[in-house]
Amino acid sequence: MTDHTATPAAARDNLFGVCAALGEDFGFNPLWLRLGFAVALLFSLEKVLLAYAALGVLVLVSRLLFPNRIRATTNEVPAPANEADEEGYRHAA
Repeated sequence: MTDHTATPAAARDNLFGVCAALGEDFGFNPLWLRLGFAVALLFSLEKVLLAYAALGVLVLVSRLLFPNRIRATTNEVPAPANEADEEGYRHAA
């Protein structure tokens, strides 16, 4: 049997991460934006590349001006509040 669970795209699977960043910021699946770009490529390559570059600059500026504090703190492991919590962590492991 094959596993059909969706896995998040790795960083190397994204072209500058523009669609992934917009999907994360606005709360939608970036696949829909990627499909929109793919369909639009059939009509005008130059306009799609210009729009993608403009969105890339917009994402870059927004990430530099307004860094997401939640994303920065999710990699940190919370310290136990007291000894009882630490003991509970030891038993859970």
